[in-house]
Amino acid sequence: MLLTLIAFVIALGVLIAAHEWGHYRMAVACGVKVLRFSIGLGPAIVRYRPKRQRAGQDTEFVISAIPFGGYVKMLDEREAPVPPDERRLAFDRQPLISRALIVAAGPLTNLLLAVLLYAAVQWIGVQQPRAILSPPAAGSLAEQVGLQGGETVRRAALAGEALKPVVSFEDLRWLLARGALDGRDVTLEVVRPPGSAVSAMTLPIRGLGMHEPDERLLHAVGIVGPLVRPEIGEVMPGGAAARAGLRAGDLVLEVDGAPVRDGQQLREMIRASGAHGQPEVANWRVQRAGEVLMLQVRPERHDDKGQQVGRISAMVGSAPDMVIVRQGVLGGLWSGVRRVWEVSALTLKMMGRLVAGQVSIKNLSGPIGIADYAGKSAAMGMVYYLGFLALLSVSLGVLNLLPVPVLDGGQLMYYLWEAVTGKPVTGVWFERLQYLGITLLLAVMAVATFNDVVSRIG
Repeated sequence: MLLTLIAFVIALGVLIAAHEWGHYRMAVACGVKVLRFSIGLGPAIVRYRPKRQRAGQDTEFVISAIPFGGYVKMLDEREAPVPPDERRLAFDRQPLISRALIVAAGPLTNLLLAVLLYAAVQWIGVQQPRAILSPPAAGSLAEQVGLQGGETVRRAALAGEALKPVVSFEDLRWLLARGALDGRDVTLEVVRPPGSAVSAMTLPIRGLGMHEPDERLLHAVGIVGPLVRPEIGEVMPGGAAARAGLRAGDLVLEVDGAPVRDGQQLREMIRASGAHGQPEVANWRVQRAGEVLMLQVRPERHDDKGQQVGRISAMVGSAPDMVIVRQGVLGGLWSGVRRVWEVSALTLKMMGRLVAGQVSIKNLSGPIGIADYAGKSAAMGMVYYLGFLALLSVSLGVLNLLPVPVLDGGQLMYYLWEAVTGKPVTGVWFERLQYLGITLLLAVMAVATFNDVVSRIG
């Protein structure tokens, strides 16, 4: 809990500081006097005013009590009287292009920060599962195109694009998510075990009509996770596995005569055993220290969020075969730019699907969900936390560029209107649009928070 809180506060602080720093630096560059730079809202808890400041500046730097937001307060005649000798430093007296640059600098800084964070992940290197496929579920797209499990995906691409190398399973999962949102098929080039034959096949994702890149999509496609050995890990005392005589390190070969080739496959078989009444005794053929044994295992029935499943109270499946993904300075930077572009496009498409009703609003996540993800990524290690920060920074940048009143994108729309008509938006319309924007944001936040609460209760 403490780690989650710390990781969440650090994430908010870094992303808000970067956003407001963008506004601040561009304002200073455009000759606007900045009165206050605040990270957080509400009453100030820390204040600092540098003795040496740029010409024309007298900025107070503040950390405020409420961490959800921040602001840069600039000299502006619309907010308070400005001495005649300082009117040239007021925001509202600046040319239209300068005002637009100051407003756009915040979200653009978030996108730039995301590029650097993604690049840092590539420079440091991260361990990811190799793109070795587990056996596909019966009736899935992967089974229909002839995949059997054990194949290594060497290259892949969306329909109409050139094949690109697939370094890890995360690359493949990302491509499948893009295929779902774009409504495009995915072509795979795989090496079949033992690594001799190379085959190319197309997964007709477009025909599924599924636009949400979630677990349901992966199950329908038949590529849920990387191949893992069907090995028993830690065995809980007194559980079904312990009563059956299973031990850590046992390799499961068969269950009731059906060959077992993957840990995910074994987990699904165990879960399915409790779907219709109490699980029956199953004959497991296992290999232990070079010796083959026959054990009788009766899973326990367990309620999992309203669904009856079987379980054996033991870890099932070994760690997948891993690869360290790392790039050099230029390669990492280019990878960061490409990933920010792809995530931004994916975010916009997801928002469009939400508005069109093609994606469930249950996908919206609020501060509780973000805090949860922050804690989990921090627990996994610095590299994963940096990746989480990058994703959040992209989301913040894209969200703020949307043409919604009260957001930076809404302000840019006002400036576009001024550029076209030669007149600023009238005060009456400005107030109406601001109220509309606030209402929309509050509604979205309410739905997102409700989703967070329901997902944790249910």
